[in-house]
Amino acid sequence: MFIFYGSAYAFHLHMDTFPAGIFILSINTGAYMAESVRGGIQAVDPGQMEGAKAIGMTHMQAMFHVILPQTLRNLVPQIGNHFIINLKDSSMLSVISVTELFFSFKSAAAAVYLYFPAAFLAMLLYLIMTLVSARLLRVWERSLSGAENYELTGDPFSLDAGGAGPNDKEATV
Repeated sequence: MFIFYGSAYAFHLHMDTFPAGIFILSINTGAYMAESVRGGIQAVDPGQMEGAKAIGMTHMQAMFHVILPQTLRNLVPQIGNHFIINLKDSSMLSVISVTELFFSFKSAAAAVYLYFPAAFLAMLLYLIMTLVSARLLRVWERSLSGAENYELTGDPFSLDAGGAGPNDKEATV
């Protein structure tokens, strides 16, 4: 309300409701996501950056090829939580007359005087949207986690169970 009505009052900036709603949710989410990304980058072991620089990567190469892929894997649950929170927080945009699910519920309930069935339907739709979103995000998270077994098989440079490589003369004699 402050951004929509305040900008119109203070700066004579009149926005359409839908773009204003997107702008308002973006500002709110951007602040939380920036802190999540910062925390995700700091959660990656500093040795990863040192190792990348030791093999000759620049800072940007190390960030794009080493740090950010690990950060993304750590951020998927937080991204999912922020998305689901935004899905539910969008109902507050009805205050500035953005037509969304909660606004439609209030309009329909007022038109037919059946508040409980309309509220139940709105609750059911929010529940379905959040459950589907959570399931899709869980699938995405599992796809980023990789295989359960990271044994190197068939690699001539990997060690076998005895601790000797295939080119070790003591192991082959």
